[in-house]
Amino acid sequence: MAIYCIGDIQGCDSALGRLLDTIGFSASRDTVYLLGDLVNRGPDSAAVLRRSMRHGDAIRCLLGNHDLHLLAAAAGARKPSRRDTLASVLDAPDREALLAWVRQQPLARAHTHAGQTLLMVHAGVLPAWSVADTLAYADEVQAVLLSPELPAFLQAMYGNTPDRWSDPLTGTDRLRVIVNALTRLRFCSADGVMDFESTESASAAPPGLMPWFDVPGRRTAGTVMAFGHWSTLGWLNRSDLLGLDTGCVWGGCLSAVRFGSTLAERELLQVHCEQAQQPGG
Repeated sequence: MAIYCIGDIQGCDSALGRLLDTIGFSASRDTVYLLGDLVNRGPDSAAVLRRSMRHGDAIRCLLGNHDLHLLAAAAGARKPSRRDTLASVLDAPDREALLAWVRQQPLARAHTHAGQTLLMVHAGVLPAWSVADTLAYADEVQAVLLSPELPAFLQAMYGNTPDRWSDPLTGTDRLRVIVNALTRLRFCSADGVMDFESTESASAAPPGLMPWFDVPGRRTAGTVMAFGHWSTLGWLNRSDLLGLDTGCVWGGCLSAVRFGSTLAERELLQVHCEQAQQPGG
């Protein structure tokens, strides 16, 4: 039995199929975690969702910003943008089954491997959050995704404020901070104020900002974390940190990490991807 994490797929189902073949994936033996942004901008989002659904608990997903955007577009809460490629889902005969499955996926997951915790999110966590906090806050959002309140939440989900966490936050403001941290975060200040304007690599942090994972005193430091979302960051491999968005949809690679007998034993496996969109175009 092997444990894998795979970075942003963004509708590139052929690349996902080739990567699963490359790693020798067996649904009866292995567990694969997909780190969000399963859909959008690539050519076949519906096929990615169907493949994930077909493999049941062997492929475990979490949601990224593009997956939430799909739900918003389906609910009429957000018009698809010029660069969106969501029609394969929105016009699918099994549309309702696909959307129902997406709604059931969390925004964070944890896996215990050889006695160690692996925490997985799409984008990042705020420095004040512990592992338990992160999972609990993700559960708050998932409860809304599965509730009759979903349409109202999707209408109010977009926005960059509040830009920091505060325990007393309630309602839509609270949910928006959780969603933005877990699915959009790259840079923040030392005291956890989030920035959503900058998409540069970690080495090009704007003044006063730093990558979320470099904030001094981050409470999840020391816990092994895997995330995607940051294609300009690319492959990042630190003892307690794995960045796995290697720009598949932009013509980069789709990347998987295979863990060995411990979380410290890692093997990077990649397939090259056909470019589906031009960055910044």
